[in-house]
Amino acid sequence: MAEFTASVYQNEFLPDGGTDVNAIVTVQCTGAGSVGGAGGSTAGEVIIVDTSGSMGPQTMAAAKQAAQTAVGEIADGVWFAVIAGSDRAMLAYPQVSSGPGMVQANAQTRAEAQASISRFVGSGGTAMSTWLTLAMQLFGSIEGLTQRHAILLTDGENREDAGKLDLAIQQATGYFQCDCRGAGTGWQVEELRRISQALLGTVDIIPTPETMVEQFRQMMQTSMSRGVADAQLRVWAPQGAQVLFVRQVAPTVEDLTARRTTVNPLTGAYPTGAWSDESRDYHVAVRVAAKAIGQEQLAARVMIAIGDTVLAQGLVKATWSGDSSLTTRIDQQVAHYTGQTELAAMIQEGLAAKAAGDEATATTKLGRAVQLAAATGNDEATSKLRKVVDVDNEAEGTVRLKRTVDKADEMALDTASTKTTRIKK
Repeated sequence: MAEFTASVYQNEFLPDGGTDVNAIVTVQCTGAGSVGGAGGSTAGEVIIVDTSGSMGPQTMAAAKQAAQTAVGEIADGVWFAVIAGSDRAMLAYPQVSSGPGMVQANAQTRAEAQASISRFVGSGGTAMSTWLTLAMQLFGSIEGLTQRHAILLTDGENREDAGKLDLAIQQATGYFQCDCRGAGTGWQVEELRRISQALLGTVDIIPTPETMVEQFRQMMQTSMSRGVADAQLRVWAPQGAQVLFVRQVAPTVEDLTARRTTVNPLTGAYPTGAWSDESRDYHVAVRVAAKAIGQEQLAARVMIAIGDTVLAQGLVKATWSGDSSLTTRIDQQVAHYTGQTELAAMIQEGLAAKAAGDEATATTKLGRAVQLAAATGNDEATSKLRKVVDVDNEAEGTVRLKRTVDKADEMALDTASTKTTRIKK
């Protein structure tokens, strides 16, 4: 069985009158196993490929090969299906009209699915709500699935009433996870990010067809390595305390605060999805009532649970002190991830301002992003920012917007904005 550990990094000392406690909790999972090893019959995979008319010959050829590669990585026994998505969703494989909408992977079913994918032809528009809805129906057709994961590829914008996609995302939230990829530059980052964030997945750009196969292979291999179907992060806070926010801050920034469900009056649960052998960091902030100098209390208990079983916990403490050398010290981990969270916001807000023609705001925001990326050692963000701005002074965040920017570079910066780097030891 998988083993979890939880480690807490914080400065527990608060000044006289202090109320807010911040901590970074690192959760480590080992011995997760794999999807097949954990019982493939309880896992399901759906591959969704955009087959609308905007898919050009090169992109379509790459998409077919990538989807076929992903099918080849599905472990024996895992239930799977393939959807061809346009202005309606079509079940490309298995070709059934009633009963279970998925089949279990074996050599024969993988080959049949790959043959079905080879016949994809681009036509029609793009209605992503229908793709997500069909995926839900397919997962729901198999009794006993505990792990549900989808891969979604598109090359264009959603062409339906905005409310339809919002509703489909809302209905799918908490039911299955979804990794989203955009091919080329004709799609909207914010659109796919809304899907991936709600469905605890990832979003990225595939700028050229040549890299599509490897991205699909990696996504499916990652999914197959997740032997823990679902885990919750639980936060207990004492009577009268307020949980200000709960954020995943590594490997990506994901705000989980609004995803809270009640376990009991003092404990909330936050979804984390499936796990492989990996480590994730969470920033938890709690507001407690101020106490007298010298007093201490437990500000929060952060737990990782599978079902009703708590497998690990970390304690967040508060101690009131009159020693300013203790109370003014900012924990390195907390400072680092506070910067990383701001970095993600500055990139997204800067690019939005640039798109709206507000060059002054874009320059300010992206300049701050350059400063934060350097300060927190996020080399990937620094590299991508330098393709969008000319940097005069990295430490001060003085930049100029480039006059000519490749759209793919701008979108790559946007999709990578939530990726974080851990503190350098």
